[in-house]
Order: sequence, then structure tokens, then C-alpha cells
Amino acid sequence: MGEPKYLLLSYDRQAEFEGEDGYEETWALCEDAADLFADPPAPTRGTYELLGCAPDGELRTALTRARAAGSAPLGLLTLEILDKSGTAVGEWYLEDVRVLEDRPCVRDLTRRDITIEGREPDHNPTDYPQCPPLSPGYRLLRATGERLGTCRDLARVREVRDESLESPLRLLGCSPRGSLRAALDAGEEDLGHAKVLRIDSSGRAVQSAAEGELRAWIPSARGPGLVDLTVDLWSERPPLAAREVWELWGDGRPAEPNRWARGDADGRQFWLRTARENHIYGRPDQPSGTVHHLDGRHITDEPGFFCALGEAVNGPGGYFGWGLDALADCLCGRWGAAAPPFLLVWHDAHVARACLGLTPLIGYRPLTFEELLAFLTEKGVEVRLE
Repeated sequence: MGEPKYLLLSYDRQAEFEGEDGYEETWALCEDAADLFADPPAPTRGTYELLGCAPDGELRTALTRARAAGSAPLGLLTLEILDKSGTAVGEWYLEDVRVLEDRPCVRDLTRRDITIEGREPDHNPTDYPQCPPLSPGYRLLRATGERLGTCRDLARVREVRDESLESPLRLLGCSPRGSLRAALDAGEEDLGHAKVLRIDSSGRAVQSAAEGELRAWIPSARGPGLVDLTVDLWSERPPLAAREVWELWGDGRPAEPNRWARGDADGRQFWLRTARENHIYGRPDQPSGTVHHLDGRHITDEPGFFCALGEAVNGPGGYFGWGLDALADCLCGRWGAAAPPFLLVWHDAHVARACLGLTPLIGYRPLTFEELLAFLTEKGVEVRLE
């Protein structure tokens, strides 16, 4: 058997949900996988109307910026559903929100109707927020709980994406063991639920790859005693960019900086996911006042900034946020650096100044160099450009 790249585990969704320990059993080491990677459809972004708004805080600031620049980022927006007494009875979310424009509310000229663009996350509790009778509407919040004002209603236009049938995952050159070996020897047809992990050359799990129903097997051409397994997936497939990122992590956590720079924007975005899942928790934060050096030579896009920032704080393969909301959480401490103030020396800043925010896109616009600087300054980080 060649060096395995994947580890197959038994999977019990209920046990995982209830936080049980030791329920996963190793079923097989697998040399490779076929039909694993596929880019998901582009996230569905919609246009929404926040009707009858009394904006406050960063929403008011974003409105000012949008009037000047045509749009402005807001990040994650929480709509807190209120009952008739003004008590919160539920929440509904929009991600990657941008403020597009505003105008006087026709029903109340003291308020504004605000047009935004955003994406509905999969974890929204309902398909659409429903206010109870006599509700005054919604309280608007950031991910950190900061109040952004109120609005009386929400209207949206939603796109519907066609669902297509997907091919199953095939795990190649697998050496079954434990209860899976016993099930195959007994000729059982119901093989159970499984989880697939990408592992490095030492056998350490790098990242979860897929989950699904293990439904078939055949003898493998890769060697005697090995089998090829078929898994019907219920999870999303890793994107195409994951293949290269996992190869770069194939010998374990990177020992040299900037390995992420070899990838394009999609590769860098997946690198951030991998770095986050391999973040070492529980280590003491570097104290306030520490000087962090940001290598800016490869910051040619928004994901590149966060890849470089993760390494500036936590070393090669390090993580310190993948977007503004996540960065705000990291800046509160327990992610490698104590809460600001601290100094960030941004080397070769001219690269980002020339590249960030200039990619022409329909809908979402990447953060600009100036927006990143403004955000860091607002959070108490001193930035020195070099």
C-alpha cells in the first residue's frame, strides 16, 4: 500500500451533536480519492430592502460611505426579531452585506429605506424572518452585538438555484479494519455512515474532507487485500483549490512562510479554512504592545491579506481571521495576540495599495486597502506602512 492520504472513520451524527467522546472508529486508511473535489455554485446574493430604518453606529457610517463611493461593506448583519413589547424573540442573518443606497421612507420621512446586498447563510433558522403580530420590526446588530439601529420591515428578491445530481465519492486503495472489515467479510449491505479526513504524511488529521453513506465496495487494483469504497455524500465537496492546499500541508504544518502565496484567490481562501482548523488553541497570547511584522509582498487580493496577517501573528500556517467579523473576534484575544494596542508593521504596503479592491465584480466588491487600514485603526491597532 502506498502512503495514505485519507482516513475513513465511522460517523454518528447524534453522538457528535451530543458531544460524546470516543464514538468514532477508524475504518480504513485510503491511498487516494476520486470524484472528491468540486467547486460549489457561486453563492446566491440577493438585494434586500430594509424598510423604515433608524440607522445607528456603523450602519450610519456605511450609509455615508455608500453615498460617496456607490457602496460600502457592512459584514454580517443580524436582524433581531421583536415582539410587540420590543423583546427579542429570534434572530435572522445576512452575510457579506454591502450597503448600496438609501432614500427617505415614504411612510415616515424621519426614517430611511436602505438597499443592501447580501447572502443568506445555511444556518438561518428559517427561510424568511417572520415578525409576530403588532411587532415594531427588527433590531439591527453586528456580529459583535453592536447596535446598528432598527427597521420596520424587510423585503427581498431571492434567486433559486437548480439542484443537480452528483456522482458518489470513490475511496481508492483502502485497507479496511475493525467493524468495517467484519462487515465486508460478512457480506453486509448496510455499511453505515462515514467521515473522510485528509491526513498528512505522519497520519495526523489535517482537515475534514467529506461525510456520507458508505454503500458499496469492490476489490482494489492497487494491491491484494485492498478495496475501493463508494460513498454517497451528504456534505459539500471540498473545492478544487483544496487539492493544492492539502498537498502543501502534506508533510504537516508549513515550516516556511508564504506557501499560501502559490495559490490564486480561491486557493488562498481555502488556505484560510485549513489554517483555522489547524489553529493551536490554548497557547498564551503574545502580550499587548508586541510588534507584528506583516509581509506584504504577496498581498494582491483580500484573502492574501488575511493569510499574511495570520502568519504575522501566529507564524507559518497561522490564522488570525478570514474576514472583518472574524478579525474583530481575533482582536478580542485568545487567538495568538492579546487585545490591542499593538503595532503592525506592514512591509511592502505598496503592493496592497495598488491591488486591493480593484477586481471588477458584479455584486460583492473586495475590501480596499484604505478600508482595511481604517478597520485596523478603529480597533486600536497601530499600523506602520513600510
